[in-house]
Parts: sequence; structure tokens; C-alpha cells
Amino acid sequence: MSADELVDQSAAQVVPPELPVPPHFAPAMVGQIWRVPYQTHADAAIQWAKQYHITPASQDQQRLCLLIIDAQNTFCIPEFELFVGGKSGMDAVDDNCRLCEFIYRNLARLTAIIPTLDTHQAMQIFHPVFWCDPSGNYPPAMTMISLDDVQQHRWQVNLAVASSLGMTEADLTAYALHYVQSLSDAGKYPLTIWPYHSMLGGIGHSLVPAIEEALFFHGIARQSQTQFELKGNHPLTENYSVLRPEVIGGRDGQAIAQKNQRLIQQLLTFDGILIAGQAQSHCVAWTIDDLLTEIQAIDPTLAQKVYLLEDCTSPVVVPGIVDFTPQAEASFARFAAAGMHIVRSTEPMSQWLPRP
Repeated sequence: MSADELVDQSAAQVVPPELPVPPHFAPAMVGQIWRVPYQTHADAAIQWAKQYHITPASQDQQRLCLLIIDAQNTFCIPEFELFVGGKSGMDAVDDNCRLCEFIYRNLARLTAIIPTLDTHQAMQIFHPVFWCDPSGNYPPAMTMISLDDVQQHRWQVNLAVASSLGMTEADLTAYALHYVQSLSDAGKYPLTIWPYHSMLGGIGHSLVPAIEEALFFHGIARQSQTQFELKGNHPLTENYSVLRPEVIGGRDGQAIAQKNQRLIQQLLTFDGILIAGQAQSHCVAWTIDDLLTEIQAIDPTLAQKVYLLEDCTSPVVVPGIVDFTPQAEASFARFAAAGMHIVRSTEPMSQWLPRP
């Protein structure tokens, strides 16, 4: 090998250092709604890249993807519909503060960032208006509808929504029974009736401004387009995971939805897949579980390139009603046993990520 080749090889193996957090980041604003000043931040990101010699993402020797699950106002801003307060009551805000700092510090190493967006409209199978009791009352939020509830007619579909979904009343009734039967047969959580949330076109659907700001800054500095992935917009199935809806087939066996095979294949092309977001017990755990299923079908050793940022995600906890912390912890323990890495965003990436 020539001297020039040695120099080139050495340069290719240089690991970009951690960077300082840009002065515009305001931790006190992470739990608030505000407008991101795009042009101001675009100019700053260009100068930041020059100052710290940040190269375009297309030149990365080690390609890393940060998958951020549902860092939206509806889950991450206090007083919004499904704020993930966790044990402390402010967990999602603290998680996002750490996540923003992680993105900024590792700006030069994150090749791509893929945020998912939970995306809903009013008439979906997990919203109150879809169901009613024999007296016509809608179920309260957080009601669990089991197979037995539907079989015993404690809860039944609201036939008034059938036409807006392009279905007959008979077909919608039969499908509702098929749906809860499918959940039961698969050993999944019973159908949960959630508050109206992540409504398409509404402010709750948007990314938390602090996260949006960090992603925009990364996109300009690294010349890497943020890749938004929508999920949950099919009216006839839940879609906790961005990779697969809860129920794929109708009662006639024909597909009503499908896996996100494109995203699955894309994720597995990266050298490292980092995962954060909300909520740990639901959309995060479901996404990781589906990714693990795909990995185990291809090559179980691929699990070793998945890193779960445990301090950037929290479980659903509704004081006095439900606490999904044990389920979240059990899921993460299972992921670790399968070869995935449980890491903390506050630790230097060089401590837990192999050198390229």
C-alpha cells in the first residue's frame, strides 16, 4: 500500500468529535410551542458546519440513522391530549431535552434522521365516536374494549359512521368483531379507546418545536433531508408501530393495510440504528418489536447494530388509572437479550458505538 493510500485510509477512519450545543438551543423552551425561525437557523447551520468542518452526510464512512418515534406535541407538551408524563410527570419534556442535546452534540455523526408522525382523523377504530354502548353513549377515553365486550354487546360499533368509512352497517359490525378477535388471537393489548389526538392538520400533529428545530439544523448542516414517516392514518386499525399496523387482514382474508417494507429495508442498510421517542410502552416498543421480528427472520446478529436511547423515551403512566412501566421495562429487557444495546444519550457515543 502506498503512502497516499495509507493517508486516505487513515482519514476515512477519523471519527467526528462531539460538538458543543449551539447557542440557540433553549432547554427551558422544550416543553412549549413556538415558531422555528427557519432562515435564521439555516444561516447559522451553514456557519456551524464551516466552523466545525462538518462534512455532508453523503460522505459518512459509518452511516448512522436516528429513528425518532412520535416526538409530537400531542405526546410531548404538557396539557396536550396524551402527554407522556411518566413517573415524574414531566418525562417527555426531559426526554426531548436530552434528545435535542444528543442530536446537536453528534451532528457530525448522524447520517439520517427519520421522525415518525402519528396521524389520525376523528373516525378511527380507537377513538370514542367509533363505538357506543346499547344506550348510544360513547366510551370514555382509556376504555379497554375486549373481545368479550363486543360479543356480549357491552360495546358495539357506532353504525352512524359506516357510510363515511365507505362501509355498510353490516360490514362494519362484522369487521369490529373480527378486529377485536384478531387482537385477542395475537395476544396483543385489548383495543384501547384513546382521546382524540395527533389530529391531521392540527397543532398536536406537529413535531415539538425544539425537536423540529434540531432536525432542521441537522438537515442544513449535514445536507441531509429529514425523512418524515406518517403512520396511523388507516381508520380500521391501530398502528402503534411505524413498521406494521396491528391488524393487516380483513375478515375475508384480504389485506386492509401492509407492513412498511420500504422503511424496514432502508433501516437495515445503516451501520447503526438509534431509536428514541414516545411512548416507550407503546409506539416505541411496538416499532422495536417489529424491527426485531424482521431482523430475526433475516439474520439475528443484525440486532447488534440497534441502539435504544433509554433516557430519551418514557412509558405511558396515567396516575390512578394505568401504569405501563412494567411492560416497557420487560420489552426493553427482551430487546437487550436479543442483542440490542440499551444506551444513554448523555454518554459519549464513542463509549458504546464501534469505530467505523
